[in-house]
Amino acid sequence: MSKLRQYFLYLMGLPKTLYFNLKYLPLKQAIKLPVLVSHRVWLKSCKGSLSLGKVRPGIIKIGFGGVSIFDEGRSRSIWHVDGHVRLAGKADFGHGSKIDVSGEIQVGDNFEITAESAIVCHQKISFGNNVLISWETLIMDCDFHKIHDQSGRWINADSAVSIGNDVWIGCRCLVLKGVNIADKSVVAASSTVSRSIDTAQTIIAGSPARPVKENISWEY
Repeated sequence: MSKLRQYFLYLMGLPKTLYFNLKYLPLKQAIKLPVLVSHRVWLKSCKGSLSLGKVRPGIIKIGFGGVSIFDEGRSRSIWHVDGHVRLAGKADFGHGSKIDVSGEIQVGDNFEITAESAIVCHQKISFGNNVLISWETLIMDCDFHKIHDQSGRWINADSAVSIGNDVWIGCRCLVLKGVNIADKSVVAASSTVSRSIDTAQTIIAGSPARPVKENISWEY
């Protein structure tokens, strides 16, 4: 993307950018415009709270970026937040990304989620530093609907998700509630992660995902 087009898109998003920063941040922070919001973002709910570990112009971007196999001009992001979002540093929520938070999300520095991926948080989801999430991935700590046993007991309660430092989650993955993913791990494309992976530097793959190679490293 050329610099000229990039600045044009920032200008197009200026009304939503101003509204978003003034809505969530103290005035001294808001006037620095640390969060840039694309005009293609649907600010469905701007409630709850947002806290930033670092404040400088454009350190957070919502609804920008581009992936060659998607039409970014027709891609719409959604911000639906009634809970708490805590961002430690630089974060990019790519075009078409959907963020639905009624619980609490904690995000480390240098976080990137690309096109058409979604995060649904009813309890708590945490990400470490240097986390990369590829396109069309869904991460959720809930099942949306309650299931009861014969006695009426709720048997599918929400359960927190924790993703470590230096983790790469490939395209079209599903990360389900109660999962922990260890540092420096890679989740292969189209994997379903339904149980924790506690060994660092591991590639996991499949549905359900399981370790397929250990002692790996990857380049961001």
